[in-house]
Amino acid sequence: MTFNFKLISEDGNARLGRITTRHGNIETPVFMPVGTYGAVKTLSPSALRELDAQIILSNTYHLMERPGIEIINKHGGLHEFMSWERPILTDSGGYQVFSLAKKRLISEKGVEFNSPLNGDSLFLSPEI
Repeated sequence: MTFNFKLISEDGNARLGRITTRHGNIETPVFMPVGTYGAVKTLSPSALRELDAQIILSNTYHLMERPGIEIINKHGGLHEFMSWERPILTDSGGYQVFSLAKKRLISEKGVEFNSPLNGDSLFLSPEI
């Protein structure tokens, strides 16, 4: 996997950089449109490309809940599911570890949740 950060310039506490990934470069600082469930509301992937969006932010926990790992895998992974060839950043799901404290079980392997939507068991680990 190719991943690199290069500092381009600094001015006081501000800095300009470039993150290189196998899905493309990200010039920082950067605005990240949010696609919590694998889609950015009101904007198609082609519209995001026209706006020169460099990266999309998504949410690991919410992707597990809806649409679900099986559906994402059936479509060939998250990039194919989202029709997005550029970089995607998914958060860790760590917020839900605390916000759903009454519905979680933490172990060495990960965290098991009961879905607030339908009660299904969801398991979040470093590999997911």
